Amino acid sequence: MTNTMLTADRIGGPDEILDDQQVRAFVLRSLAGADLDGRSVCVIVPDGTRSCPMPLLLSAVHQALHGRASRVTVLVALGTHAAMGPTQLEVYLGSPYAGFTVLNHEWWKPETFVTVGDIDAEQVAELSEGRLRQPVPVVLNRAVVDHDVCLVIGPVFPHEVVGFSGGNKYFFPGVAGQEIIDFSHWLGALITSAQIIGTRGITPVRALIDRAAAMIPSRRLALCLVVKSGTGELHAASFGPPEAAWAACADVSAQTHVRYLDAPVRRVVSVVPVKYDDMWTGAKGFYKVEPVVADGGQVIVYAPHITRISAMHPEIEQIGYHCRDYFLKQWERFSHHHWGVLAHSTHLRGAGTYDPEQGEHGRVTVSLATGIPEDVVRAANLDYLDPASVDPELLAADPDTLVVAEAGEVLYRLR
Repeated sequence: MTNTMLTADRIGGPDEILDDQQVRAFVLRSLAGADLDGRSVCVIVPDGTRSCPMPLLLSAVHQALHGRASRVTVLVALGTHAAMGPTQLEVYLGSPYAGFTVLNHEWWKPETFVTVGDIDAEQVAELSEGRLRQPVPVVLNRAVVDHDVCLVIGPVFPHEVVGFSGGNKYFFPGVAGQEIIDFSHWLGALITSAQIIGTRGITPVRALIDRAAAMIPSRRLALCLVVKSGTGELHAASFGPPEAAWAACADVSAQTHVRYLDAPVRRVVSVVPVKYDDMWTGAKGFYKVEPVVADGGQVIVYAPHITRISAMHPEIEQIGYHCRDYFLKQWERFSHHHWGVLAHSTHLRGAGTYDPEQGEHGRVTVSLATGIPEDVVRAANLDYLDPASVDPELLAADPDTLVVAEAGEVLYRLR
């Protein structure tokens, strides 16, 4: 269904912090002005790997919709992350909301999906700027099409696959089927994380997911947010169709979530917060700092609490971490693997080269100082450090070292 609203309302800005009353009033006013009486509403929210004041936001949504909407389902956009348990959901979302049904996106269950169309090969070639040319089925959680209206609620941050996260990204990959997830992530990997992360405007991956979202028959709305990194405070919020609401918040995120350095550093220590509980999610501690590391430098991903690479994607331990060209120049060996896994591999290994005779050479050394066993780390083609040997406070005194606390949301770039 085509959105009739072409603009988004926004409150706040890069130099502001909104108080709870401002946020609640904005949500109530926005939803009061939307045509939701008697409608069924699917509220799509991120999982716990994203900083977001969900109890405040959902309580405001409940106040606005309870007794007004015919039915409300809260769908947690896991992508391919692990499901959140009942206790986790209650803490993350807030107290139970009368009349609201809460569901995880059960991406591992084929019966939860529905196909809404296909993006044909010629469109894919156009959207990907010639990088790929094959049809992509548009498959997503059937709850999306089983409701009259879909309301996306979620933050906007610099992102390694799409440029800036948020908006329609909560449909694809948030509640999407495996094939379009793999396809979109591999398209981003072809461009490379370092090239696409923090890119404003419509990147090829954003163009692909916007085209896919346009096929959803339900009306689409979004409450996009700019969160002060590592907190529940908001710099800004916007409401409207996902494309417009996302753009309004991406403009603010570009000013609040990007730090610029005048010169590259030899070493970065990324201190990964506990909300990232495996390397699949904790790898954001590398993505967001890779651009400021000098050639031949090192990124230490410091996360003693992380004990495995990925419970949901054990395939990555078999493949290991490699640069993009390692896969492209041996495509016959790797094309049958999940492309999303290959993309994740390249994102954490970063830029590099591969030649059949000279082998693989990464631009930087990626060292894991985690609870993952040394043999597993080295088998995955990464460098190992005993986390007990790493003292971030001591390393911060080194002028050639940048220590990033609460790593994973703020992007570091060179001027």
